[in-house]
This record gives sequence, C-alpha cells and structure tokens, in this order.
Amino acid sequence: MIPITGRPAGRFMALAQKISNLPVERRRFQRVRVHLLGRYMLPDRREFPCQVINMSPGGLAMLAPGIGHVGDRVIVYLDHIGRVEGRITRIIDSGFAMNISATPRKRDKLASQLTWLANRDILNLPEDRRHDRIMPRNPIAILTLEDGTRMTCRIIDLSMSGAAVSAEKTPPLQSRVALGKVLSRVVRNLEEGFALEFIHEQHPDTLEDDVTAR
Repeated sequence: MIPITGRPAGRFMALAQKISNLPVERRRFQRVRVHLLGRYMLPDRREFPCQVINMSPGGLAMLAPGIGHVGDRVIVYLDHIGRVEGRITRIIDSGFAMNISATPRKRDKLASQLTWLANRDILNLPEDRRHDRIMPRNPIAILTLEDGTRMTCRIIDLSMSGAAVSAEKTPPLQSRVALGKVLSRVVRNLEEGFALEFIHEQHPDTLEDDVTAR
C-alpha cells in the first residue's frame, strides 16, 4: 500500500482502526459501505455475478441472483479484493450475508484493502486506477526480463492498463519486461509482488490470452 502523509494519514489510520474494532452492534467487525463487483460459487458449483454492498474483515452482504441456504459454503472473487470464502449467515432482500473465514493476517490485509476503498474518493489517493481489475481465469504466465531471462509468475489481478504480479524475483523499478507478449514497465513494488504498467493499453477481448501467451 502506498504511504500517505500529512493530515489525511490520520483519517486513513483512524478508519483502519475503526474497521478492525471489536463488537459493534453484535458484529465483531464494523462493516463499511462499498460497491464491489465479482463472482461467487455455491456448493453445487453454480457461479453467478454479484455486487457487495457492505463488507468488513469478518463478513459481507451482497446482492446476488442465486441464493443458497444458511450454512452453505461460498467462494467469492471480488474486484480489488481477490478471493474470500465463508458461509451464508442469513438471507437478505435480493441476496445474502456471509461470514469470512480467514487467518488474522488475512483479516489485517482485508482491513487495509477496505480502508483504501473507503478513502480513495475522499482522500484522492494516487492508487486510484483507470480501469477495473479482474481475476484472470488462468493466473500463471511467463515474464521475460530485459536481459531475456524468462520466469514463471502468478498474475494477482489484471486490467487493460496493467497488472499486479507475484514472482520469485522482482525486476528493478522502471525496467522493461514482457508479460506473455504484452510489453510492460515495472512501476511499483507491492507487499506480495510488483505492479506492471502496460506500454500500450490492451483490448479486453484479447487481454487474458495475450498476457498468458507462451
């Protein structure tokens, strides 16, 4: 996460602490309003699109066309967040609420992600992206470095203008690389990898095939 300095940092940290607080209205974590799109899978392996309307590190509520039963296990892939899973706790109007099964470290990461999402418009954070990020169907790709070295990498998320990537070796900042056959520039180090900016904006119809091309 990009450091924030000055007075907005106090608001940023205050909201992070607020998100992680213990019992508020019978919940272990306080939820924040978000607008996150994604997909989820029910126990019978049916998949549906969804829209999360509020979320905390401990649970979420979503608008969903396919509603399971209380106690059903659900796997969800969300823009900006990635994969979360848990069980349906109650049925709501046009959707359901679920808890999130996660380690303490994962919950801390979710708190940071939710803090950024809640603050990006208020604080005008520089991390705001030009295009929505997606989770690729096949996250494994080949990264070619400036010296011609090729190594396997995992795509964390992807958009028409860039990608977040995890690999055994982190290339130098501003170096030119190729993700599949898409020319890119290393622009930022991340907690779990590094961020790439594509030299040319990609077309959504061919994006996934091009970045996973070998």
